[in-house]
Amino acid sequence: MLLDAPPHLTTDPRQRTFTRSAAAQRRLHEMVPGGAHTYARGSDQVPEHITPIIEHGVGSKVRDVDGNWYVEYGQGLRAVTLGYGYQPVVDAVTEAARGGVGFSRPSVWELRAAERLLGRVPGAQMVKFAKNGSDVTTAAVRLARAATGRDVVAVCGTQPFFSADDWFIGATPMRAGVPRRDRELTARFAYNDLASVEELLAQHPGQVAAFVLEPATATAEPAPGFLEGLRALADAHGVVLVFDEMITGMRWSAGGAQEVYGVTPDLSCWGKALGNGFSVSALAGRRELMELGGLNTDEPRVWLLSSTHGAETTGLAAMLAVADAYDERDVVGEMTRAGETLREAWTRVAAETGVSDHVPVLGRPTCMVFATRDAEGRPSQAYRTLFIQEMIRRGVLAPSLVVSAAHTDADIEHTAEAARGAMTVYAQALDAGTTDGFLEGRPVAPALREHAAPRRIGASR
Repeated sequence: MLLDAPPHLTTDPRQRTFTRSAAAQRRLHEMVPGGAHTYARGSDQVPEHITPIIEHGVGSKVRDVDGNWYVEYGQGLRAVTLGYGYQPVVDAVTEAARGGVGFSRPSVWELRAAERLLGRVPGAQMVKFAKNGSDVTTAAVRLARAATGRDVVAVCGTQPFFSADDWFIGATPMRAGVPRRDRELTARFAYNDLASVEELLAQHPGQVAAFVLEPATATAEPAPGFLEGLRALADAHGVVLVFDEMITGMRWSAGGAQEVYGVTPDLSCWGKALGNGFSVSALAGRRELMELGGLNTDEPRVWLLSSTHGAETTGLAAMLAVADAYDERDVVGEMTRAGETLREAWTRVAAETGVSDHVPVLGRPTCMVFATRDAEGRPSQAYRTLFIQEMIRRGVLAPSLVVSAAHTDADIEHTAEAARGAMTVYAQALDAGTTDGFLEGRPVAPALREHAAPRRIGASR
């Protein structure tokens, strides 16, 4: 049920050139700020002279404009769980598009999608759809402020991203253009640290409108009692508890991390894998909060979510087709098995090449990442770049180790073979005490940073 199966892959670095990708990347930088429409996809996130520009994806694999095929991990920034070009989703979207994508009144797709989502999200009584995650997290914050009459938003400061809007971006290093007042209204607490939450509440007595956090991350599960304690603190202090389920939703379970851990938030925000990569997001929550943005309220109305394309039929059709797949198959179980197989193969190869302590695999099987450490065991962007460089040369595009249900045993065998070659080079660099002579160009840099990289991005050699 996948489109256009790719040819046999090779791990021979000599079989790949990147001439067309390099030209396309330079052209993108001439026309698009940052050379990409998502900072996490920027050319500063991959080796300087190896920046594949993708033209096609199928299942677990992608092809760049030079014709190079890769087993790909990350799966569209964790948005794809069924594989690229998954036929039932493609068919559903095509059918919906033929019948019109947006009308002057609500469509039946909105009714179907709302019934389906609310049927599986614990405690959710109403839902509003949108096109991206930032819109729904910002809508949750606006609801919380309206419901509580408070301005301060408490976010989990040990988690990287919640929204592209001022209330959150003002609390990051990339805060240029955000008014100072907005910056001062976002406070931070630490994950798995209820004492930090209590301290924050004491510092802002009667001012905190919402707790916003991912209930779990790729590398951090909730400690016993943490989410329950946060729920209790929210109730005791009149704070709205918001779970960001962008990543955990559809990867931890179809009902999200809240279903796995048994703690129900007041509001939850969904996106990414909700439509297997198609643009659809959702804010779901308790009726008394959600109705503040509706017509059945005596309170001042909240401008919640209202956009021409918020309920576009193709995104909702994709969501429904994904829901069908999750009902028909154990998609999370399939991803879990693929992730566990990959972890086992990765761990074995790392041990055999002597880099177990330097390139460990971390996290839940459905959402794994790898660390890169230098000879002293310190996190290293230079060694990360070297490793990504060597994996790309061997036919694996792996900013992370996030799998989909389309990853096969053959994909994982190919990945292990590529990792063996990359880890061998990594070990040589560790022995040399430097990536100089191994890494071509500058190291990758954090996506959220105040200043641009010191070297011009997209420069030719």
